[in-house]
Amino acid sequence: MSADHLAVAIDDGVATLWLRRPEKRNAVTYDMWLGIAEQCRRLAADPAVRLLVVRGVGEHFCAGADIAGMAAAEPGEYGRANSAAEAALAAFPKPTLAAITGACVGGGTGIAAACDLRIADATARFGITPARLGIVYPAAAIERVVRLIGPSATKHLLYSAEIVDAGRALRIGLVDEVHPPGELAGRLAAFTDLVARRRSLLTQMASKEMVDAVSASGAIDPAVTARWRGEVAGSGDAAEGMAAFLERREPRFGWTPAPGGGAGAR
Repeated sequence: MSADHLAVAIDDGVATLWLRRPEKRNAVTYDMWLGIAEQCRRLAADPAVRLLVVRGVGEHFCAGADIAGMAAAEPGEYGRANSAAEAALAAFPKPTLAAITGACVGGGTGIAAACDLRIADATARFGITPARLGIVYPAAAIERVVRLIGPSATKHLLYSAEIVDAGRALRIGLVDEVHPPGELAGRLAAFTDLVARRRSLLTQMASKEMVDAVSASGAIDPAVTARWRGEVAGSGDAAEGMAAFLERREPRFGWTPAPGGGAGAR
């Protein structure tokens, strides 16, 4: 069951969603895909959550789809669950981060690409491998990878099904940072503290919606800009941020999203 293979921990604003199937390098079962979508919806609506981190238990992030489960599923059923989970992660309204070690292959790359940011250590290995199986990678996942690394690099990964190391993944833009294995935990702790506890969630959520709009369509709807400007005007966060800057202290931002994860609460 997904409950056995997924775990969630929340610590001072940081929610960590653990893929917990280390004996299979965290390959994702049908029930796990369903669970990922469910947890994303739940955590998006939780006012205590300011940042979502996705990690794998053990040495590996995620070796991709559980092939045995895929073969046993009804035609299309497994793929729909896969796509729905990645869509829920991509639609998460607050910042998201994949912390990657070891294998990040197939569906694992899809999960990572659905996050806003990807930080890896030097053990990480990446690949998109449907050409080894004679299947087609999910369309939405291809779109996300193309937006990250461009069409040529995406075709290279899809055509060859090669596994590339963390250094190459960094060079092509598939990950944002690569650290020595012994330094990833410290970098992750520092970065999550910065994003979840010392920066404005209002600014982050507005930025995410607008950047994603540009990435998807090339433009930001003026109504979106107006809505977020209204949030700034009513929140008090701008006044607090400027006061903190002038007083040379850390700001204490108070804005939180409306129930359900959107804009509108103070």
